[in-house]
Amino acid sequence: MQEINIKKEFKDLIPPLADHEIAGLEEDIKHFGCYCPIITWNGYIIDGHHRYEICSRHRLTFKTEEREFNTQNDAEIWIIQNQFNRRNIPLFTRGFLVFELEKRFNRRHGNRHTCKEIPRARRNRREVDRNREDEARTKAAKSAGMGHDSYAKCKFIDKHATEEDKEKLHKNETSTNQVYNRIKTEQVRTETISNLESIENQKAKAIEGVYDVVVIDPPWEIGQRNSTAGYKPLPYPTMSIDEIKDLELQCDDDCHVFLWTTQKFLPIAFDIVDHWGLEYVCTFTWFKNGGPQPLDLPAYNTEFFIYARQGKPKFIDTKKFNTALIADKGKHSEKPEEFYEMLRRVTAGRRIDMFNRRSIEGFDTWGNESESLNQTTQGGLQ
Repeated sequence: MQEINIKKEFKDLIPPLADHEIAGLEEDIKHFGCYCPIITWNGYIIDGHHRYEICSRHRLTFKTEEREFNTQNDAEIWIIQNQFNRRNIPLFTRGFLVFELEKRFNRRHGNRHTCKEIPRARRNRREVDRNREDEARTKAAKSAGMGHDSYAKCKFIDKHATEEDKEKLHKNETSTNQVYNRIKTEQVRTETISNLESIENQKAKAIEGVYDVVVIDPPWEIGQRNSTAGYKPLPYPTMSIDEIKDLELQCDDDCHVFLWTTQKFLPIAFDIVDHWGLEYVCTFTWFKNGGPQPLDLPAYNTEFFIYARQGKPKFIDTKKFNTALIADKGKHSEKPEEFYEMLRRVTAGRRIDMFNRRSIEGFDTWGNESESLNQTTQGGLQ
């Protein structure tokens, strides 16, 4: 049995085969023999670690082929580039190899100078280093057939992902896009919460009287106009469409706005959103257990809240965030607690609920039936 050596630095550069690939290779070698030579440099394996292990275990003969390289760095470059010929290498594993190749290209070209058109005496050392690194990065990615976007995502994951995530990526148990999107979403969420919930930010907005989230359920003139369609006159003052349009919302530059409306006023609500200068995004539907039924028409067991926005506010959580809300109805004109639970989960910052009928945790209140008229409830600042 021929004795050859294994160098850990070389072996660590070779992505391990999956269990089924090892099993297939072993059956192939047992049946046909080890027809591919094991490549070595200075007696160390640089290609064929799996074949060598199988042949040694089954006491099978094999051939070797010695390669010549000036340095170990050159041998490692050859090892990495040789892996790019393998099929089915997970994208993140390919990216890992690109990063390793990039390091070795930098070592190889450490004493070379780019930007030949600039006289040596005038070269900025940082610019030289940066250009050399760019050159190594481009060359390494090109060797792997990896595009700019894939490289950037793998680099981002390599810097921010957990070791558990990286292991799953190497085993192809998850995708690069899944891990990348999850980490980016969490970063945006953390940054958004940190900014909106900061004491300084909250105090400044309190002084200006503006909010990051505005909920408004104006007293539409439903009862007076629809008493023959199953409605009773409302026990509180209502507002005309023009009066609702004239309301000044206390929106910050980037603000979520949720406008509640009913079947009758849904078309008009879109016009109101536009009049307020907001960008319409989508309409949520509240499915509730029962509702008024006009004569010869279906029962109105749904209400709507239009989501519009000013600027570019961000949601901090979009998991299980649906445009259909299923919740039981409460008192007349009372919005379900599930609605507020949803907003507390998906938004951050100062929130106000206009024309509400009760105190709501995490929201300032505004309305003539509010238990704390113009006062701050839990979670806000005066």
